[in-house]
Amino acid sequence: MLLGFISLLLTVLQEHLSNICVPRKVGHSWHPCKYTDSGKYYDPCIKKGKIQLVSAYGIHQLHIFIFILAICHIIYCILTYGLGKLKMRKWKSWEDETKTDEYQYYNDPERFRFARETSFGRRHLNFWSRWPLLLWIVCFFRQFVRSVAKVDYFTLRHGFITEHLTPQSQASFNFQKYINRSLEEDFKVIVGISPVIWFCAVVFLLTNTNGWYSYFWLPFIPLIIILLVGAKLQVIITKMGMRVLDRGDVIKGSPVVQPSDDLFWFGSPRFLLFLIHFVLFLNAFQIAFLAWSYYEFGYPSCYHENIEDIIIRVSMGAIIQFLCSYVTLPLYALVNQMGSKMRPVIFSNNVATALRGWHQTAKKHVKQGRASGSSTPFSSRPASPLHGSTSPLYLLQGYNKSNYEEGHDQDDGHDFKYAENSIVEIETERDVENPPSPSAGSRPPYQNDFSFPNKDTQT
Repeated sequence: MLLGFISLLLTVLQEHLSNICVPRKVGHSWHPCKYTDSGKYYDPCIKKGKIQLVSAYGIHQLHIFIFILAICHIIYCILTYGLGKLKMRKWKSWEDETKTDEYQYYNDPERFRFARETSFGRRHLNFWSRWPLLLWIVCFFRQFVRSVAKVDYFTLRHGFITEHLTPQSQASFNFQKYINRSLEEDFKVIVGISPVIWFCAVVFLLTNTNGWYSYFWLPFIPLIIILLVGAKLQVIITKMGMRVLDRGDVIKGSPVVQPSDDLFWFGSPRFLLFLIHFVLFLNAFQIAFLAWSYYEFGYPSCYHENIEDIIIRVSMGAIIQFLCSYVTLPLYALVNQMGSKMRPVIFSNNVATALRGWHQTAKKHVKQGRASGSSTPFSSRPASPLHGSTSPLYLLQGYNKSNYEEGHDQDDGHDFKYAENSIVEIETERDVENPPSPSAGSRPPYQNDFSFPNKDTQT
């Protein structure tokens, strides 16, 4: 959408931009090719002793480049998502394994074990775990060999459920589906192009200047970033394991890792998403620039004087694409759930609909009560799904309505699966000042605002 807006803006302002004049000294700098004054083009600024900032032909070429860039970015995103899902396909069998009796036996919550002797401990709790330099070196190379191990999936799943859900959810919650829905939400961000990403693209476009040899070093920037992101994700898993060991050498049941935002750079799991987004866009930018310059000017040209330039761009693009989609993306999808908060996609479609309906109706009643002057203060209200520190409704603040207003249902396999027949019952009239007394055999009206049917009554 942003690229379309920029293209439209260039079309509208094309005549005005081509009439902007700059001094010759400025105009002769930052050329992608060696400047030669051929004098075979029309420049209205020559009469003023200046030259154009950008010609109409240059704006036309920029239009073509934006179109090619959009196509390359979409193709790269589709390939990345497809290869990532292919790598994550085995996680379904891992999730099914958590429902087996064998898994329940080996992860008996009443069983005492040494933390270092668990499968997770043997993988992460070693002598190098205490030394930051060795930790980063090991984690850097570990991302190339089984970036996501089965024991890591089981341990992070157990830690997520212990932190955010009830203990009874261990056998019913489908962590793999939750990860898939989270990844789908993240890719809605990755497919788009934010103003920050576009600004970076403009900066890199300006680096294609004669004498800077950007084709030798620019393709390596996204490679370095994606390798650092993969190493950081491995470091986060190991640090969570070290915190388990810090709580005691002997543990009861499976190791319980504790999700926390302070494990991530700048305390923000979303920053890693920005870096992956940046890498994908920059990689698409490199290929788009190669395709555009070859299509418009052929080979050889001042953009690609040597075959080494093309080889470097194409090979780096393929390597980065493989690393980002098949190595880093699955690791990110798993480790990104280890933040301090749950994602809004924890709710299935029906639960999100029920919560939002309850929320909107409750807000309407509060507004009506204030208008009539009969509402009680928030401080005197009993706890409800809308009030209190444990309210899950904050998760719905950024929740896209299209996610839960679709016509199909999803069987998520967790505690909210019985929300299929969820009932939102709001009393049209209530006496707030004189609520019915519990001793009179009736329950407070707020308990009827939001309810789920009992499992035992399900047929």
